[in-house]
Amino acid sequence: MFISIRHKLFATLLAAVVTVVVGMFFLIHWSFDRGFLNYVNIVESKRLDSLATHLQEAYTDQGDWLFLQRNHRLWRQFLAASTPEGPQQFDPLQDMPVARDGRSRRHPPGRGNGMWQERKAPDNFREEMKHLFEFRVILLNADKKVVIGPRKFPANLKIIPLRYDSVAIGYLGHIPQKNLLSQHQLNFVRQQKKSFAIISLLIAALATLLAFPLASKLVRRMNALARGTHHLAAGKYDTRLEIGPADELGQLTQDFNSLALTLEKNEQGRRQWVADISHELRTPLAVLRGEIEALQDGVRQPTPEAIHSLHSEVMRLGRLVDDLFQLSLSDIGALTYRKETVDVAAILNQAAKSFESKFSESNIKLIIDIPPEREISLFGDPERLQQLFDNLLTNSLKYTDPNGSLSIDAQSAAGYAGIIFQDSGPSVPPADIDKLFERLYRVDNSRNRATGGAGLGLAICRNIVEAHGGAITAEPSPMGGVLIRIKLPLGEQQ
Repeated sequence: MFISIRHKLFATLLAAVVTVVVGMFFLIHWSFDRGFLNYVNIVESKRLDSLATHLQEAYTDQGDWLFLQRNHRLWRQFLAASTPEGPQQFDPLQDMPVARDGRSRRHPPGRGNGMWQERKAPDNFREEMKHLFEFRVILLNADKKVVIGPRKFPANLKIIPLRYDSVAIGYLGHIPQKNLLSQHQLNFVRQQKKSFAIISLLIAALATLLAFPLASKLVRRMNALARGTHHLAAGKYDTRLEIGPADELGQLTQDFNSLALTLEKNEQGRRQWVADISHELRTPLAVLRGEIEALQDGVRQPTPEAIHSLHSEVMRLGRLVDDLFQLSLSDIGALTYRKETVDVAAILNQAAKSFESKFSESNIKLIIDIPPEREISLFGDPERLQQLFDNLLTNSLKYTDPNGSLSIDAQSAAGYAGIIFQDSGPSVPPADIDKLFERLYRVDNSRNRATGGAGLGLAICRNIVEAHGGAITAEPSPMGGVLIRIKLPLGEQQ
């Protein structure tokens, strides 16, 4: 079953939000229950402190705890006074008749051990009322005997000492709540949980309303990328997309535009390459065809001069095909390299010496500034390096005017071998000098087909240098021509 990415993204966003909302609901639910119970116990602890203060003051008046034993009404007054809303000034004994010995007569003292031991529980007492604060407070005398309160209580009951003149006169204990049992507390918690649930549902609904537009917006950009990719696949390399926000999709869109630009340039280069190759092949073929047809028609006789002219055109065509073959092998990485540790200075000296007679015939001065004893070792293919230098020497021989000169120098520094070829005029326009290493490129006004070049030699040189991990650049020469700078890494291996 096909499900669009928009719906998948919407479902993912919605599921994530719902998961977070549900998780928050249960965490808040747990935290509120725990926190509210702690709050109730803290409030009761403060109430216990207030009750302890009142009991200590009453004990100071009476001198013992007999006034509280079996006096349920008076105990309730103490408990009521301990509430936050109870009276600030509290004296539960002020209206009690006092005997000569200072003791109250309204409720004569007894010897019972507590309210629950000798006094029956009120008629309205119910089991569920045991959770009330009043039924969880215990007053103990100095011997830790129950004065008033539940007879049974935990062994680890936390108690507050009651003191009179720094002497312990009793202890006040409080059994904390482990669960919320009060009806008004439970009603409050229930109301809060209901509010949490409503808020959670509202958040989930709001997330649903926001998730779909957000998913649609993200998918809209992805659809634009998909359409652009289809256009590229169809050969429309001029396709460009709006980048938009600087996020991952924006970076992907920027990379898409860079890819489209590269493909467009490659397509333009391919078309130019085909056009240039066709043009280069057309010239020698047209000459051959014209001369052969002239021989066939009897316009020209098959003299040695005519045969030599045909041979020259065939050789020129062969050189062009061979250069194209070498360049194609280099481009696809099929040009073999057998590297070893070689002395590049010796190879350069040897190549320059082999061209001395040709430069002399063309009346071009060849200056070799490389002492024979200089040794520059690097890891490379001696045959390909020989081909590199032969191509550069041939290029200068073809394109340097008579009575000019070519200077060759080689040095080593900072882990690299630096080789410089610089010749005299003609020069290359600064706007065109960076294009010298492009295939089939020639500056028509100075370096033209009359010399027999096809514009592939420097392209092959660049591939050879890059295969050795180096770089080759061109710049105007102080001698008036072109300066070609080669940089090759030294060492035994790359």
